[in-house]
Amino acid sequence: MKKISILFLQAVILIIGIVALFILVRFPLTEGRAENLDLFSIYFDPFIMYGFASSIAFFVALYKAFELLGYIGQNKLFSPDSIRALRSIKYCAIILSILIVAAGLYIRIFHNKEDDPAGFLAMCIITTFISIVVATAMAVLEKILQNAIDMKSENDLTI
Repeated sequence: MKKISILFLQAVILIIGIVALFILVRFPLTEGRAENLDLFSIYFDPFIMYGFASSIAFFVALYKAFELLGYIGQNKLFSPDSIRALRSIKYCAIILSILIVAAGLYIRIFHNKEDDPAGFLAMCIITTFISIVVATAMAVLEKILQNAIDMKSENDLTI
């Protein structure tokens, strides 16, 4: 890949991270329950804190994707470091999907009877599906890359 393509993709990942961070900080202030709360009560709500803690897996996956693009830019795609980055992204996606399902189940079971959790549950289903797709894609890429490295090392031994 050309260096400009790698830099563009790294910039996109950086922008995604900045936008996600902005949403994490700004969204609790606009939530319906936060109308009459002070700043401390808004950000130390247990469900908001759960969202912050869950986002760690997302940001680790973004960092690992950024790191993987760096390896590609250095022509080190077929290296154990690349496989570790793919494996980390896969694990982060699995952890994120589990945490999203747990949040959805919590809201489904303990929501206020006057509230309709359908929108939140739909978002949980969609984001869980996306996380599972990402984890599956990373697992496939990890296997392909591992097989390529194994074949390369076998060829190096026979020469």
